[in-house]
Amino acid sequence: MNGPVLCVVGARPNFMKMAPILRALAAHEPPIPVLLVHTGQHYDEQMSDQLFRDLKLPRPDINLEVGSGSHAVQTAEVMRRFEPLLDEHHPSCVIVVGDVNSTLACTLVAVKKHVPVVHVEAGLRSGDRLMPEEINRVLTDQVADRLYTTERSAADNLAREGVAAERVCFTGNVMIDSLLSSREAARDPAQTLAAHGLDPALLALGYGVVTMHRPSNVDDPATLEALLRTLGEVAQKLPLVFALHPRTRGNIERFGLDALLDARRTALLPPQGYLEMLGLMSRATLMLTDSGGLQEESTALGVPCLTLRENTERPITVEQGTNTLVGRDRQAILQSVEQVLSGQGKRGRVPELWDGHAAERIAADLWQWLRNRAS
Repeated sequence: MNGPVLCVVGARPNFMKMAPILRALAAHEPPIPVLLVHTGQHYDEQMSDQLFRDLKLPRPDINLEVGSGSHAVQTAEVMRRFEPLLDEHHPSCVIVVGDVNSTLACTLVAVKKHVPVVHVEAGLRSGDRLMPEEINRVLTDQVADRLYTTERSAADNLAREGVAAERVCFTGNVMIDSLLSSREAARDPAQTLAAHGLDPALLALGYGVVTMHRPSNVDDPATLEALLRTLGEVAQKLPLVFALHPRTRGNIERFGLDALLDARRTALLPPQGYLEMLGLMSRATLMLTDSGGLQEESTALGVPCLTLRENTERPITVEQGTNTLVGRDRQAILQSVEQVLSGQGKRGRVPELWDGHAAERIAADLWQWLRNRAS
C-alpha cells in the first residue's frame, strides 16, 4: 500500500455502512490507514453529531461541506471539491458505499485519476431507472475496481451488465453489522416519545413505525393525500409512530394535508437518531416504509415490513425476509396490515452472511487485494 484509503460518506445511510468498515480497517493486522471524507451532501449539525456518537464514528478528517442542490449541482460540486484530495493524499483506493450522489461523484473523479474504487453494497438493482439511486448504482458498478455485495443475487445483476466475476466479492451486509453491534444500546421507545412530549401509552398494545421520503410518494399532492388517508385507516387498527422526513413534513404543510394526521392515533416525530429508530423498530408490530435500509433492518430484526413501493433493489428481503411490496395500493396495504395483526405477517429468516462480520471480511479481502495490486 502507498497512501491511505479514502472512505467517503455523504448522507445518513452512508454512516451506518461506513462505521463498521472503519472499525474493521483499524482492527486489521496490520491496521489499514484511512482518511474519512464527509462530502456534506446531507448535513444537519445536530443530527450528524448524534449519529457519530450513536455509531461510535470518528469525526471526519475532511468535510467538503457541499450542501444541498439539484442532482447535477450537487454531483458537480462534490466532484470539484473531491478532486484536490486525490492530488494531496495519493490514496491507495477510494471506498464508496451505497447509492447517493456522493457515491457516484467521488467514483467518477477517482476513476478518471486512475485511483482504484471499491464499492460496498454493489450490484443491488430495482430495475427502475426513474430512481436517481438506480442510475448511481449502475454507473458506479460499471467503473469500480472491487465490488462487495450483500446478497448473492447481486452478482447475477453484475454479470448481466458485463462486470467480470473476478471484480466481485460476496461479503454480507455491513448495515447489519451496525444493527447488531448497536442493538443493546437502542433507546426505549417510550422514552423517545416522552422526549417529544408525546404519551408513551400509545405504544402499550403494539404499534407500527412509518417513514416516507421518496419523491414518488411525497412530492405529488394527490399521491401523498391518498397515502396519508390510507395510513389514517391503518392507525385506527394499530397506533402509528411516524418519523417525518423534512421533505415529507414540508409537503404535508404545503399541500394543506395536516388534518389527515390524527394525533390521537399517530405520534408524529422529527427525524430520529440511529439508536432511537433502532429502538422503535425493534419493538414494533410492523413497519411501513419506502426506505431501502429499513427493509434490510426489519428483516434482520424479524419485524414484518410493508414497503410502499412497486419495486425493491433488495429482493432478498422479500424472498427470504419479512418484506412485502404493497406499493401505494390502499387495499393491498390494509389487507397486509390485517394479516400482520392476525399473526400471519412474514417473519422470514436472516439472509446468508448477515451475521455482523461483513466489515471484517471486507477488511481482510481489501488488504490482500491492495497487496496483489502493488506487487
